[in-house]
Amino acid sequence: MFAVIRTGGKQYRVAAEDVIKVDKVKADPGEIVEFREVLVVGGDNVTLGAPTVAGASVAAEVLEQGRGPKIIAFKKRRRKNSRRKRGHRQEFTLLRVTEILTDGAKPTRTAGARTASPEPATAEPAPMPAADASGETEAGAGSKPGKSGAKPAGKPKAGGKKK
Repeated sequence: MFAVIRTGGKQYRVAAEDVIKVDKVKADPGEIVEFREVLVVGGDNVTLGAPTVAGASVAAEVLEQGRGPKIIAFKKRRRKNSRRKRGHRQEFTLLRVTEILTDGAKPTRTAGARTASPEPATAEPAPMPAADASGETEAGAGSKPGKSGAKPAGKPKAGGKKK
């Protein structure tokens, strides 16, 4: 069985267990995403959508979020001392199609289990730097004494009128 889906302005012909690279989809690796814009469902008998097949969807597991190779766009206008160099890396999502669903069925497989160890929900905030007897913190202890960053009040700004 195969299906033709539309995502990111492009169309893809997919079957179960296919691995495809599509434009970026907002999902974390291991999650299951569902594509509802199914244009054709094929197999023994082909169902064409007008424009989509009612009740059909495709479930896929996100394998990886990545960025493609760098593309350099260099423009030069000769004898004008004008040139521009821009780089771009297109973001993509690598998907494995798990199943093609018809008649409004829901995906049988839920989001994959996380392999990372769970962290506690209540994380302790980072400790603040301690102040010593002079009132300076540890972070400010290495700065020059007498330099506070604020200008003295008695001096006028450079170039200003004196009152």
